[in-house]
Amino acid sequence: MEEFHLFDNDISGIELPVRLNSPFNYRPHRLAVEAAGQVRRYVASHSGLARVLGQGKMLGVLVVETVEGACGFLAAYSGSIELPQAAGLDYFVPPVFNLLDASGYFKREESEITAINRAITEIEHGKELAEARSAAGETEAMGETEIEAYRQLMAQSKIRRETARAEGYADIDALIKESQFQKAELRRLRKAWNERIAVAKLPLVEIEKRIMELKIERKRRSEALQRWIFSQFVMLNARGESRNLLDIFAGTPQGIPPAGAGECAAPRLLQYAYKHGMKPLAIAEFWYGKSQDGLVRHDGEFYTACRGKCLPILSFMLQGLDIEIDPPYASTGIKGSDLKIIYEDEWIVAVDKPAGIPTVPGRNCGESLLELLKKRFPGFGNLMAVHRLDMDTSGIVLFARDRVTHGLLQAAFAGREVKKRYVALLDGMVKADSGTISLPLRPDYGNRPMQIVDDVQGNPATTRYEVIKRNCRNGTTLVYFYPFTGRTHQLRVHSAHCRGLGIPIVGDRLYGRSRQPEGRMYLHAESVSFVHPRTGADLELHSPIPSGFGHAEQMPQCMP
Repeated sequence: MEEFHLFDNDISGIELPVRLNSPFNYRPHRLAVEAAGQVRRYVASHSGLARVLGQGKMLGVLVVETVEGACGFLAAYSGSIELPQAAGLDYFVPPVFNLLDASGYFKREESEITAINRAITEIEHGKELAEARSAAGETEAMGETEIEAYRQLMAQSKIRRETARAEGYADIDALIKESQFQKAELRRLRKAWNERIAVAKLPLVEIEKRIMELKIERKRRSEALQRWIFSQFVMLNARGESRNLLDIFAGTPQGIPPAGAGECAAPRLLQYAYKHGMKPLAIAEFWYGKSQDGLVRHDGEFYTACRGKCLPILSFMLQGLDIEIDPPYASTGIKGSDLKIIYEDEWIVAVDKPAGIPTVPGRNCGESLLELLKKRFPGFGNLMAVHRLDMDTSGIVLFARDRVTHGLLQAAFAGREVKKRYVALLDGMVKADSGTISLPLRPDYGNRPMQIVDDVQGNPATTRYEVIKRNCRNGTTLVYFYPFTGRTHQLRVHSAHCRGLGIPIVGDRLYGRSRQPEGRMYLHAESVSFVHPRTGADLELHSPIPSGFGHAEQMPQCMP
């Protein structure tokens, strides 16, 4: 099995994992890190492969134990790579279903769809359609010209009739009849031209009908072919059971697999291991090359499996394995007695939220800040969150004690009347002392809750930043963030994205670097200022930077 690789380096001193890590929340095992490094060295030794992967690709490794007891690893890439096999692709496990080896059905249907596309293109760019559009357009223009000329005649006649009435013209009935005749004549003229235009458009309608029929047929064939492809992706699990993608996704909200399902690295790795009787020990996926398509990806960093495509698939494939259970949003054991009230009156409560708990209840999130507050303070029973902080972010959260105040405060947030300042410790040296980042954001629909930069469909998002201190010893920067908008993960993406600062927040598990130590994300909502919606007073609330926040108070300053 040439896809099975022994480790180049001595691993005898590394203890094997007892249980497989969850692909959706993990810190890579030492053996997985070693395997990833070996894969990177292999890719670097093949120039063509390195050039293609350097454009940006998710790779994966699976540390396994063979039937004979040998410990090694498998490697895989997500999606497809257009390279000859001789370029080094035989190092990676094959796809679960290879379309290039598909039966005649796929090739025949693909050829039919290609032929339909060609026919549509030929018609849409052909002489017949152009002439039909031109003839119909000319007839419409002629009709519009004649009708407009008659309308001008009617306008002139109306002015003449009004003048005649003003001068005492005796035959008023004649003026009325003239007006009625001209209105009727305009209706007849419009009807006549509508009929001529309809006749002139008949060739165009027939051509457009032909195009629509071809597009409907293309859609029908494409959907049928896609369903056939999904039926050929027969996934295995550790119990020896098998299900195709159509069956796996039948019980999901979307009901059908998304495009590209089954082509990610993790399913490929597990499929190969099961087929060859290998025991999965540790799995990890990492990015190789440049970031792509608005994503925040760092070369060499480890990432969790995507949820839109891989969660249903891996939920089936992992059945029968002993998996480390570590939910991504687990309760941190924070109690109501740990909470600090920053401000309170009969309308508003401001709380200093610790990192590690969600603002409001959610699935698999543990107890929320709102729930803890209601338990600790029974008088806060009607409390409603005005805004939210990410689970891993600490700092000021505003709550309203009645619906009217809640609505007024939310309107103030929507109108950008609330000023917020965050403190963040960044995993790198920010060069400029200050600046503004404007990158539109939208959800990564296949990998929620992550956000991506999208210049076309993204919502506007703007952040101003200001450097507080730089630490040359460990290469970090303490900054203020001033968000002008309140998009999900705005500060995290604006900080980490290559078109923003290109430097992630320390401890950011979604957009940061895997080499970061265990612990919280160093993002803190430090101040909020707004006009009290009930009293009209100016309020400016502050939450001090938590103790040990990246040792910010001890950071030696240095020049960039």
